[in-house]
Amino acid sequence: MPRPLEALVRPDLLDMAPYEGVEPPEVVAARWGIPPERMAKLDANENPYGPSPKVVEALRSCTRYHLYPDPLQRRVRSALAAYAGVDPEQVVAGMGVDELIDLLLRLFLRPGDRVIDLSPTFGMYAFCTRVNGGVLVDVPRDERWDVDPAAVRRVIDERTKVVFVTNPNNPTGNLISPDTILEMVETGIGVVVDETYYEFCGFTVVPWVAQYENLIVLRTFSKWAGLAGLRLGYGVMSPRIAQRLLAIKAPYNISVAAEEAVLASLEDTDTLFHRVRLLVGERERMASLLRSLPGVVVYPSKANFLLVRFPGQSGAGVAHALARQGVLVRPLTHPRLADAVRISVGLPEHTDALVAALRVVLEGG
Repeated sequence: MPRPLEALVRPDLLDMAPYEGVEPPEVVAARWGIPPERMAKLDANENPYGPSPKVVEALRSCTRYHLYPDPLQRRVRSALAAYAGVDPEQVVAGMGVDELIDLLLRLFLRPGDRVIDLSPTFGMYAFCTRVNGGVLVDVPRDERWDVDPAAVRRVIDERTKVVFVTNPNNPTGNLISPDTILEMVETGIGVVVDETYYEFCGFTVVPWVAQYENLIVLRTFSKWAGLAGLRLGYGVMSPRIAQRLLAIKAPYNISVAAEEAVLASLEDTDTLFHRVRLLVGERERMASLLRSLPGVVVYPSKANFLLVRFPGQSGAGVAHALARQGVLVRPLTHPRLADAVRISVGLPEHTDALVAALRVVLEGG
């Protein structure tokens, strides 16, 4: 007789909620009767300029789609290593940073091992910790969203394996100091510095990886290079950790299309960094316009988004009202950010649509 599902599935996963990603714009557009092309999509930190033209040409001319990709990622790892200024033996590529987070936790955690979460921060750390049977230990950031390394040290015990540090942090946009990161590295636990937004700020701890075997740096091509839909992230780490990740990952985790796209992107960094500079400039224009609105608090950011608060209001309510006008922003679920939304930097016309829609919302329209 077949056993019930409850007897087969891990009890802690039976009722676990999924990670809430953003809905496709056409789904939201259909909900409100708005043409998709009129939507200002500012909810997922995507690059509105899209990929390099060289990526489009490379994908069009590729003749290898019927073949499996290289399981050892040789061409990709060499190109990524040259870009990051490290050796190929220190690099592993993944299907976005998300896959690398999951792989690292699979490598490090036994059931019940502890992972430090510097909240509020990127929700995939907590999600993947739970999926991999770990225990999340919350060390809240202070009122300026900074991290107290002494507070981190106080919660470390023999079962603490990893702390994740997004730098700049998502969703708050701030950088933490090199000294703070170094203090955490010197505790000896695994320190994973997520530099998803590195290209927008220029600060990195990649040079430290050669000195500290417990330091791992993650980066992505989703934001600065416009490849979010092709899913390509990479990690820089000690060769020993890289070897273990290559051993436990799925053999063909990066598609041929993603390989071609990252190689073409790295041949056109001038174009991509020009677009990064445009987005940084637009970020500052958007921040200035939002700060001119009554009852709006805008935090400084070193990424391609802004954390925006509406004291006394519901951030989810503001996001809902904006969506009805065709402007998509990200509501935040953390209790300390119930009055806030995260707004991605888009094109100038997206900023203008956002500000116009927000004026209507704030006036009660």
